[in-house]
Amino acid sequence: MKLRTYLFLSNLASLIAVLVCLFVIYHFMLLTWDDVILLMSVTLIAAVFSILVHALVIRPIVRSISNLSEASGKLAEGDFQGDVPLTGPKEFRMLAARFNAMKSQLKESIQTLTNSEKSRKELVANVSHDLRTPLASIQSYVEALQDRVIEDEADFQTYLQTIKKETVRLSRLIDDLFQLSRMDAGAYAFQPQPYPLDTLIVETLQSQSFLLEEKQLNVETRVPDDLPPVWIMPYEIQRVLGNLLQNAIHFSPVQGEIRVEARQKDGQVELIVEDQGEGIPEEEQERIFERFYRIDKSRNRYSGGAGLGLAISKSIMELHGGTIRLLRTGRPGTAFCLTLPIADHTERFR
Repeated sequence: MKLRTYLFLSNLASLIAVLVCLFVIYHFMLLTWDDVILLMSVTLIAAVFSILVHALVIRPIVRSISNLSEASGKLAEGDFQGDVPLTGPKEFRMLAARFNAMKSQLKESIQTLTNSEKSRKELVANVSHDLRTPLASIQSYVEALQDRVIEDEADFQTYLQTIKKETVRLSRLIDDLFQLSRMDAGAYAFQPQPYPLDTLIVETLQSQSFLLEEKQLNVETRVPDDLPPVWIMPYEIQRVLGNLLQNAIHFSPVQGEIRVEARQKDGQVELIVEDQGEGIPEEEQERIFERFYRIDKSRNRYSGGAGLGLAISKSIMELHGGTIRLLRTGRPGTAFCLTLPIADHTERFR
């Protein structure tokens, strides 16, 4: 039965009880018949008035319940559009508000699950591709060597060198995946120390010196003399900076310039790496930190890495409580900015 039916029946039961009481009183001669008629008339008038008041009062309640019921049905069908109107008594308005909040959270959760499933499928496809390509290359070269189709010593050494490069590439990919899985599981030990950022920049540039000379690139560095040490794991931050420098070198034109700048801002140290390459298309910028995402849709292994460098860099920066982001400079090229905590607290040196 509907709510209004329950309320009508309860009113009817009360009316019948009052009338029965009046007849009982009349039966025992406690009241005259005229008194009973008067009381019955008053009772019936009060009953009609009560029914009308109940009809008016329960209308917004019924409307609120109907709205909630309709919204629940749509939610069960997967329709998350629209909110339940905040009508009726205060309790029903609160219930509708909480229902809307629950629907919003559920929508976000389902969207997150959908995105996660999509990312998982992309991850499996990309891992399969990036593992299969070097394995197929190694297999073909090994088969050629086994069949002794290569007789020239120079070609023989070239084949061996190619096999070595593909093996190293596979090893790096597996190491990257292992590091990402450890970070996701929270099993990566965070053991920072105070470290001078200028030293870290020099060490990273030295490790990239061959690639810089090969493309005849000029590196401009700007590091203030009074820059405080940062609270980091040097090897990990060097890995992040090295990845940014490798990308900058790869996409920079020959004889171009790379700018590396450090500055203190808002209680942190910002480290900026900027190149003069073609830049990243605006529609791609939101996805560059996703795992295995590459602007090169062909996933040509000669045009870049496996697409894990920036994802690992982001995880490392989050582990340090810092950030990595793209900067809009208004100039051609790409600029990344790292923010690192300053080692200026006494307890950090203990």
